[in-house]
Amino acid sequence: MRAMAPAPEVLADHTGKPRPVVAMPGLTYEQTRLGVAFHEAGHAVLSLAYGMRVITSEVIAWTDDTGRVTVTGNTAWQAQNTPPWHFAAQAAAGEIAHVTYLMVSGLWTPERAAAGAAVHDREHAIEVLAQAGYRLGRRHVPEGGKSWGMVRGMARRKAGHLWGEIRTVAHAMDARTVLTGDEIAALTGLVNARGGAA
Repeated sequence: MRAMAPAPEVLADHTGKPRPVVAMPGLTYEQTRLGVAFHEAGHAVLSLAYGMRVITSEVIAWTDDTGRVTVTGNTAWQAQNTPPWHFAAQAAAGEIAHVTYLMVSGLWTPERAAAGAAVHDREHAIEVLAQAGYRLGRRHVPEGGKSWGMVRGMARRKAGHLWGEIRTVAHAMDARTVLTGDEIAALTGLVNARGGAA
């Protein structure tokens, strides 16, 4: 764990705003950190499964001046010719993996599930798909498109098939803090694509 907050650019999301931090009511630091590792592992494993290149995936944790611990994460990737709905599903996979971790660990509560909602991942997927001419609705199915609920269903099915790989990566990330895409590929047997443009 870092003794101080990382630089603002490290904590910025795709829009330049501060990346969301995880505050899980009633969980220990270790449980919260592992939950974030599962979230990032969900993104990383589905990214590889869908042919994207993963650069790194990590848990970022630090203490502030008051001793409060803050936890977030980041998965850096490159995509080239990734089908838009696959991109959206990997975006949804972080939240799906986090909630699944809470459920299988006996830690799930409605409050914790709500705290783990990854609105930033949904908004990023909506923006990326819109640039490619695809319509992704937040709470409805737009004409010719899909809803976020439908995309979450796609991610849930894929993550279910890859749960062993997600679990392996999450525990390795929790132990080592940061994993390269090639390390994740070696742990899972999935291929980390070469090249590509973000």
